[in-house]
Amino acid sequence: VLYGARVSLSVAIFSVILNLLIGITVGSLAGYYGGKVDGFLMRIVDMLLAFPSFFVLITVVTVLKPSLFNIIVVFVVFGWMSKARLLRGQILSVKNREFVDAARTIGMSDFRIIFVHILPNAIAPVIVSATLQMGSMILTESSLSFLGLGIQPPTASWGNLLQSAQSLTILNNAPWYPF
Repeated sequence: VLYGARVSLSVAIFSVILNLLIGITVGSLAGYYGGKVDGFLMRIVDMLLAFPSFFVLITVVTVLKPSLFNIIVVFVVFGWMSKARLLRGQILSVKNREFVDAARTIGMSDFRIIFVHILPNAIAPVIVSATLQMGSMILTESSLSFLGLGIQPPTASWGNLLQSAQSLTILNNAPWYPF
């Protein structure tokens, strides 16, 4: 069980870290620059959010070979949009404050204004969203592994452990055994 937890948690942690990197970059650019940049980036986000993620995950993992790397890649491709949208909204509210105007007045670069002044004031909801997304990614990875589309059986994950526990006769003959 602990080894399966290690695999499931590593998938979730790596996926969320990469989701944060992409989501923070896209959300910061869209929120700070606005206009055509915001419109273009948010239409990409809307387009990716239009697909039901679990069914897309099943389809992509079925087409590709089920492996740890492919699952992380699919989680990253279809998981960063909520972070970008959330951070964009926060940056839109923070970028009109006086300390940002003061930073522009003294000639700071846009990169420095975004990452030194705006991002620390707008990142808190994104961190909360990322921690909540870790649990959802663990459940999704376990579901894919349980269905045979995720981590393959020589490597233990929570989904593989549940799938192998179904065939145990002790659970059929003595259902009170796990308790």
